[in-house]
Amino acid sequence: MLRRIIAFALRPVLHLLVRAMPDGDPWERLEVAPRRHMYGSGARLDFSKYLEGPSRVPVASVSEIQDWLLECRYERDEVLFAEPDFWQHPATFEHLRAGDCEDFALWAWRKLVDLDIDAELVAGHCLKNGEFDGRHAWIVFRQDGVELLFEPVHRAKDRMIRPLADVRDAYLPEFGVDRTGRRFAFSGYMIGQKRLLRSKSVRRTA
Repeated sequence: MLRRIIAFALRPVLHLLVRAMPDGDPWERLEVAPRRHMYGSGARLDFSKYLEGPSRVPVASVSEIQDWLLECRYERDEVLFAEPDFWQHPATFEHLRAGDCEDFALWAWRKLVDLDIDAELVAGHCLKNGEFDGRHAWIVFRQDGVELLFEPVHRAKDRMIRPLADVRDAYLPEFGVDRTGRRFAFSGYMIGQKRLLRSKSVRRTA
């Protein structure tokens, strides 16, 4: 209870600090460990757990990961689990072959790591004309010296994986998890908070 009172009292000060911070590069990595719930209320397992357990789907290449995902169905958590947010373990996703962006991304991340590829799970926002276009999860991985963004839910194989340099402005990354399950943040989180505060201020004065 005391912790909630202190947090409430400090909120106006934190808002001022967030607004005063320069935007910078949203893809800059911050060596902090965000709490798991900040990724999404459905992230209920430690991220290392999503990398554990047997897999019934053998893959030998990134291309095979894409092929398998193209046979899966996008479905909202409200329909599958009667919950607003639920992050499936990859083993569950292999059984249902249906889920939302986090489920596709978790499975793809797991399989890339299984292939010994340096891959990270990323949570944040899609952007459209510079504005929020919904919360999202995707993968960033490195191969042959190139940093790539992997959209596991994309329905066209030739559009699933693109150089990060080509698409970075279409995303606002907030939180990431590396191939060992270690959590980190992006500067995009602070930029997103500034945008939310700005939009709330505009609504109050409208």
